[in-house]
Amino acid sequence: MPIQKVTKLNTGAIMPHIGLGTWKSQPGKVEHAVETALKNGYRHIDTATAYDNEKQVGEGIKASGVSRSEIFLTTKLNNNDHKDVLGALNKSLELLGTDYLDLYLLHWPAPMTNDWKADKSLNWLDTWREIENVYRKHPEKIKSIGVSNVSAAYLGDLLKLPNVIVPAVNQVERHPSCLEEDVLAACDKAGIVVTAYSPLGSDQSPLLKNDVVLRLAQKYEITPANVLISFQVCTPNLTVVAKSVTPERIVGNLKVVDLTEEEIAELKKIDKTNHFRVCHPSWTGWGDLGFTD
Repeated sequence: MPIQKVTKLNTGAIMPHIGLGTWKSQPGKVEHAVETALKNGYRHIDTATAYDNEKQVGEGIKASGVSRSEIFLTTKLNNNDHKDVLGALNKSLELLGTDYLDLYLLHWPAPMTNDWKADKSLNWLDTWREIENVYRKHPEKIKSIGVSNVSAAYLGDLLKLPNVIVPAVNQVERHPSCLEEDVLAACDKAGIVVTAYSPLGSDQSPLLKNDVVLRLAQKYEITPANVLISFQVCTPNLTVVAKSVTPERIVGNLKVVDLTEEEIAELKKIDKTNHFRVCHPSWTGWGDLGFTD
C-alpha cells in the first residue's frame, strides 16, 4: 500500500492517508523531523498552535526543498483563541511561513481562558460559526476546515446548525484500545474524513507489546508500530498522523500492509479488555465532551 494513497475530502481537496504528527515534538528536533519526513515521501504534516512548534515546522518544510504546493499542511485553533479566529489564523500562517493552510481545525470544542481554565461564557458552536465566516471570506488562506476531538454527540449538535458547513475532517484519538466506533459511524454518514492521532497509543504504549500486535508484526515482518498504523490505513474513510522525531522511525512508519478483515477484528477486540485514552477530554475542564467512555 503506497505512501501516495490518498483520500478526497468533501471540499475536493486531496489528503494523504499517512501524515507526520508533531504533538510533543520539541523545537530543535521537530524541524529536522519534518525535513526528514518530506524528503522521504511524506506529503502530510500536522501541527497545532498548542504544540508551540509552528515556526519550527515551517523551517522544516523550507529546509526539505519540497514545493509547498505538494504538501498537505494542517494546524489548529488553540483553546484560548476562540474569541479571535482570524487573528489566530494569521499568526499561525506567519509562524509557519506560508500563505495558506490545506486544513484548519478547531482543536477542541472547549473554549478556555488565557490561564487555561474552561471559559463557560463561550459556546464552541459560535466558534465554529466564526471559522465558517473566516473560511468564506478568506478562501485564499484556508482550503478546508474541520474539527478535532469532537464526539458523535457534539458532532450531532454542530450538524444541526442552519446552513452549516460540514467539517471536512474530524481528528480524534484512535487506536485498538480506543476505537471511537460511534464517531467513525457519525462521520461516515456525514461525509467527514476521520484522522486518527496517537495511533500507537503513546510512546510507551502497552499496545506495542500486545500479543496480537506482536504476532501480526512477526507474520508480516514489520514492527508493532507498522501493525498499528496499518490498522488505521486499512479502515475506510480514515487517515492517520504518526509522531516521531527519530529518522529511522519516521521512514519506517511508512511501511504498511493490507491486514485481513479477520486480523482487523482481532485488533478491535483489544479494546474490550484494555481500553484507555492517551488524552482524556476532562483536562479541558469541560467534562467528557460527549464521549461515551
